[in-house]
Amino acid sequence: MSSHHNLNPTSGEVMHITHLSDNIGALYLSDEFSDITLIVCGQRFNGHKVILAARSQYFRALLFGGLKESVQDEIELHGTTLPAFKELLKYIYTGHLSLTNQREEIILEIFGLAHQYGFIDLEMAISDYLKEILNIKNACLIFDATHLYNLTKLNKVCFEYMDKHASEIINHESFLQLSAVALNELVSRDSFYAPEIDIFLAMQSWVVANPEVDANQVLKQVRLCLIGITELLNIVRPTGLVSPEIILDAISARIQTRDSALIYRGRLLVDENVAHPRYGAQVLQGEMRSFLLDGDTHNYDMDRGYTRHVITDLQDHGILIKLGTQSIINHIKMLLWDRDSRSYSYYIEVSIDQKDWVKIIDHSDYFCRSWQYLFFQPRVALYIRVVGTNNTVNKVFHIVSFEAYYTNHNEKLSKGFIIPSHNVATMDRSACVIEGVSRSRNALLNGETSNYDWDSGYTCHQLGSGSISVQLGQPYIIDSIRLLLWDCDERSYSYYIEVSGNGWNWDRVVDKTSESCRSWQILRFNPRPVVFIRIVGTRNTANEVFHCVHFECPARLENLGALNISNSTENHNFNEIKLMDQQNKRSLSSSSSSLTPPTVSLPIVAAEASTETTNVDVEDNDSTEDSAMAARQH
Repeated sequence: MSSHHNLNPTSGEVMHITHLSDNIGALYLSDEFSDITLIVCGQRFNGHKVILAARSQYFRALLFGGLKESVQDEIELHGTTLPAFKELLKYIYTGHLSLTNQREEIILEIFGLAHQYGFIDLEMAISDYLKEILNIKNACLIFDATHLYNLTKLNKVCFEYMDKHASEIINHESFLQLSAVALNELVSRDSFYAPEIDIFLAMQSWVVANPEVDANQVLKQVRLCLIGITELLNIVRPTGLVSPEIILDAISARIQTRDSALIYRGRLLVDENVAHPRYGAQVLQGEMRSFLLDGDTHNYDMDRGYTRHVITDLQDHGILIKLGTQSIINHIKMLLWDRDSRSYSYYIEVSIDQKDWVKIIDHSDYFCRSWQYLFFQPRVALYIRVVGTNNTVNKVFHIVSFEAYYTNHNEKLSKGFIIPSHNVATMDRSACVIEGVSRSRNALLNGETSNYDWDSGYTCHQLGSGSISVQLGQPYIIDSIRLLLWDCDERSYSYYIEVSGNGWNWDRVVDKTSESCRSWQILRFNPRPVVFIRIVGTRNTANEVFHCVHFECPARLENLGALNISNSTENHNFNEIKLMDQQNKRSLSSSSSSLTPPTVSLPIVAAEASTETTNVDVEDNDSTEDSAMAARQH
């Protein structure tokens, strides 16, 4: 059998799809079997009703929907151009359309016809192609089309591109062809960043090129108060487009309004670190400045790899970063020096002119460590200043790495603190166990809830002495906790939990001292900023040691929902809840064991103030390794 028969010998399937496509494509513009004539711009096209109807809902309704056109031999189509219709008709018959050799104007006309006639796949294909060919010359043309055809995704791509190239866009001739609606939407954006006087001059040119449009409709998008007084008087005023009263109001606002209250424009780069030298960022203030923005988050020690400043009561020192240009940011990620157990306090503020500062993060009353993941309302910033207010070891504030972003995050905020929707008591989020006995320091936070026994997989403390304490990386608004108490036999525990932001002032949020609790515990309390969590066992029905296998906060939403917890702020005891079937199958060992716990203490008292700034200072004596002390036997 010859190969052109296209028979798959193993499946017995005959595949002649190519022949079918070629045969139908041969009917394009052919009068053979033609039963309809389409007239476009005076030119006649032979067509076939069944093919047109099969390919398009529009033609199906037109030709077989009982309309008057269904009994006509000729139909005149309006609202299209000849070149675009020819390409679309060819696509209807062949399923093929070449866009690479077409002008943008023709492509957009084809796009309009595809939208009108309901060719959804073709719409999407052209939309994807337009994203790829977007440039300064065609951006305005494509942007206008997104409004005409309500193309949300392509509209967003155009916005991002035009925001990045605002200065080039306003100086290109195609800017004058934008519709008034598209122009207003574009220029009203805070992220459409160019010098305001340049935006005014571009709008002036647009008004001259579009005299039929009321100038006030578009000129109101110009932020006159961002234009210097000299430019207002010498450039804006002579045009006659803005009344003297409005110019005086702009000058008054410029003089009397706080700089931070002005609505500035700024560059918006989504998920890109604008505090990077490639975008022109630089460190203006702080010692050892070269390390802060180099992106190295691994090679640092007591002598190198960080930027620092001396902490003073006047808070007149800080680490100052200047971005390459005014930028919109809502997220900062920075790494505090973390080669020992010390903690820091700090605040962050931003400015445009270095005179009027706005505080966006205030952790001056809280202890923070290692990586900081900070979110805040979007702000336009040129300068960012980080001011350390406390170091639990000495009087020097150290930052290893600093990054600033605009990101489409979904973090909820309350009074500047993140309300987490996921567990933040993890090592990835800089949490650590600072007190408690375990073979592995952070076994409590590693997420393991099945592999534990008599000998390992838990953290403990002796009743009447110490506690199990966890420090989060930064303050979060916490309203729930989930614990797994050791449950390899039928013992029960009593305990209470306290929380704090600084290690000095503690609030008791859970009190189970008079209850018998075992296995999984899901606990609710009034939301509050939390850094430290202290779990204190008061009773164990088997011995004198309190054991905890797993800790998380907040309690994961799926667990709260599964247990049908009410909205009450009272604590709820879920004794004997078994969330993991494998725990029931665990074989219990009768052997006893001793633990060698780490003796890690809470760093709540700062060391004697030191003015030495040549290194990070000697590490704390607290060891994170196992000590020789053994816990009581199970």
